[in-house]
Amino acid sequence: MTSVQISLQGHNPDVLSCIANLSNDAVTTAPELANQMLDNLELAWAEANDGASIWSDRTLRFLDPATKSGVFVREIVRRLTAGLADEIPNLEDRVDHILTQQVFGLAVTELHGLMSRRSVYCTKYANGEHSIAKSFTTRDGNLWFERTEHSWTGGKREFITDPLTGQDVEAFTNRRCQFCGATEEELGRGQEAESHAYAFIHTDDIKSRLTEIFGADMHFDVIIGNPPYQLNDGGFGTSAAPIYQKFVEQAKALEPRFLSLVIPSRWFSGGKHLDDFRESMLSDNRVRSIDDYLTASDVFPEIGLKGGVCYFLWDRDNPGDCRVTTRFKDWPASTATRPLLEPGADVFIRFNEGLSILQKVAAVEGGPQGSVGLPEGKRFEALVSSRKPFGLTTTFKGKVRRGKDDLKVYQNGGAGYTPKSTIAAGGDLVDSWKLFVGYAAPGTGNKDTYPHRIISTPFIGEPGSISSETYLCIGPFETEAEATSALSYLRCRLTRFLILLRKSSQHVTRKVYGFVPTQDWSKQWTDAELYERYGLTQDEIDFVERIVRPLEGKE
Repeated sequence: MTSVQISLQGHNPDVLSCIANLSNDAVTTAPELANQMLDNLELAWAEANDGASIWSDRTLRFLDPATKSGVFVREIVRRLTAGLADEIPNLEDRVDHILTQQVFGLAVTELHGLMSRRSVYCTKYANGEHSIAKSFTTRDGNLWFERTEHSWTGGKREFITDPLTGQDVEAFTNRRCQFCGATEEELGRGQEAESHAYAFIHTDDIKSRLTEIFGADMHFDVIIGNPPYQLNDGGFGTSAAPIYQKFVEQAKALEPRFLSLVIPSRWFSGGKHLDDFRESMLSDNRVRSIDDYLTASDVFPEIGLKGGVCYFLWDRDNPGDCRVTTRFKDWPASTATRPLLEPGADVFIRFNEGLSILQKVAAVEGGPQGSVGLPEGKRFEALVSSRKPFGLTTTFKGKVRRGKDDLKVYQNGGAGYTPKSTIAAGGDLVDSWKLFVGYAAPGTGNKDTYPHRIISTPFIGEPGSISSETYLCIGPFETEAEATSALSYLRCRLTRFLILLRKSSQHVTRKVYGFVPTQDWSKQWTDAELYERYGLTQDEIDFVERIVRPLEGKE
């Protein structure tokens, strides 16, 4: 048996399944997920090419723009090796052609470059004596890595004294990379550490850059992979800026025939700096399928990634509606073909079952026909404050009460008091009845679970009370009875389901209430009344109650 035959056999267990999680910004893909994406690609290619097999065409080129373990390239090679058997009968010649002419990748780090070449070429150097590719003259072959540097720009220019020479030298602070937005303080590390300046997105002319890398005018028929998701941006705590959208945008600029990438699902309705990307994706009818996993742990068991993940297939030449499939653990998969952007929405409606519910709510509340949007004057979000409703940060701590006019402050960890002069906003809410609800929903660790609460337990705020940034404020209400009515409404499962349709993370901002209608605040609300008001079917009720659990008592 030759080394080529050995390399193309299955592995049990597959070593790439054992190293599928190395870091949060560069999540390595399990072979099972890679093959699901390739199966999806195979079907789409056949539909667009009169049933032809994508694996039987020796002229096609495939690119993984952010290879880590090499699993996408390896599985493509395996499929092409079988598909081209009749056209190139000699196994060694066939594999050499595939590796040198058809499959390409850009590694995200030097280590990943070595790993991917070992997975695909059976040696860390493409031109080594043990490589199953015989025509390469370079060590990288077509799985390239070369350290790329960030392009720092902006910031503040100043002069500091060099302690060794005593001379003033020019320095800059607060600079960011013009391509990925990383801060120099976080990733200006020098040569001793990885720069995490990914080559695919650190250029303003990706076509020319790939020509430089691979030494020829490159056109790729298929771009497929799992790009890095985020970079620490120097913000508070674990603040991080997404970068996966930049890989999508660069890949589209290359105009491949098909594009398929794994990315976090947070872009559906939220995410930092993702508004333009979301608008672009939702208005692009070449996105023909989305496979959405409600919990990322179903495909990346060890990664703390809230909000789920998805992979999409973009078909350049066949625009149309999108096949949306939602998956969660052992629940039956839900599939529907529909537009990505519904009339009256500016976000993607994640649940297929949620679309009909949302349409019913909007219709009863007087929204335009066929729209999921609510009319002006019926949007609950108008009652919801912005972050820091009274200008007090999360770390603010009230003191013991010193005067009768001190305000009660609901804060992280309990309550305290502060003079009215302390507050910088929200004066119209101070003397009214209101509700307080946590800015962050109760945590479930690093995994999404269902059913869950969607929001933290809301509670009534009496006149003379305020809150720190820990809570959003809902109101004002004229009487305690009105506030109690609104509280009963927020406890309803259907209300919180409508919140979920716009909620992309643990943060519950004002905008997540955009699909929630206002109600008559003269009565107590129950789910039974809301289900009847909006005409939900039993299947729709069952779905809501499978997703949202009762909200009883305090956390």
